[in-house]
Amino acid sequence: MPKAAALLLNLGSPDSTSIPDVRRYLDEFLSDERVLDIAAWKRALILKLFILPKRPKESAEAYSQVWTDEGSPLIVTSKEQHKLVSEQVDISVYLGMRYGNPSTADVMKQIVADGVTDLFIMPLYPHYAMSSYETAVVCAMDEAHKQAPNMRTKLLQPFYQDEDYIQALVDSAQPHLEEDDDLLLFSYHGIPERHVQKTDPSHAHCLVRDDCCVNPHPCHATCYKHQCLATTQAFIDKIGIDKKKTAISFQSRLLRDPWLGPYTDYELERFGKEGIKKIKVMCPAFVSDCLETIEEIGMTGVEQFTDAGGESLTLVPCMNAHPSWINFLSNRITQWQETLE
Repeated sequence: MPKAAALLLNLGSPDSTSIPDVRRYLDEFLSDERVLDIAAWKRALILKLFILPKRPKESAEAYSQVWTDEGSPLIVTSKEQHKLVSEQVDISVYLGMRYGNPSTADVMKQIVADGVTDLFIMPLYPHYAMSSYETAVVCAMDEAHKQAPNMRTKLLQPFYQDEDYIQALVDSAQPHLEEDDDLLLFSYHGIPERHVQKTDPSHAHCLVRDDCCVNPHPCHATCYKHQCLATTQAFIDKIGIDKKKTAISFQSRLLRDPWLGPYTDYELERFGKEGIKKIKVMCPAFVSDCLETIEEIGMTGVEQFTDAGGESLTLVPCMNAHPSWINFLSNRITQWQETLE
């Protein structure tokens, strides 16, 4: 008999805050050709000579600032999401990480052992990027083909402007936006500009035209920047705030290549110097709070803003385990199930 199941996929986290564990995690993460998309020999050289000797210690110190008694915030929250979604649907739900544990390969072994014949793969990334959504999908599909070539699979597409996702984003954020501040900043995870250009199948639109993100084009289906802007506009329209009191930026740069801008750290410093006193920051590229939200924005970002003259920066939590977000995931599973009948 056919047996259906769903697989929730997120980024992952080191197993602990120890430097060896962080080094292993960073090595796996940055060895991914869709993250550091340069020649293999050059990627290995950069990792060995410039990144892995120093960055694990720095990252371990940052992780120690956000680590909980239960472990990594991202893993803890992902497990809670998994538990809550499992309670709302009548099929098995699995949880896997692109890097670290529980690994996609190990989870797929369990899925195969449990006799699953139809699998709904759900990358927990609202927006398409080769370094997030794409690599998670490729890894999961590779493992599925290798371990169970006859298993049927279905993908949850990027849901960056899905009405139910936008509503979940509004529902989770609204209680934290009741106090009026000077500015609401939408800070998205950054990616190199070349990633946007690589995912443009025409190679003649993204970052070529000044209006590339607002002028309709087929490449928007895989354009991270367009999708971030679309999420922001949909959120503003849904919640009814003044667009003039909002801004968009991109965080978490690596190496010296041009990345999507404006850069969050630069913007926070600029806002402080220009006399903006109170701001709130949302990070809609993340569905779970993690190092990049709690430490990079909620700690380092606060210092950057206040050192430049600002008074307060408040991090708006991600959707995490908010009921509207859990309902979104559960409903998508149920809708997929109905197509199997």
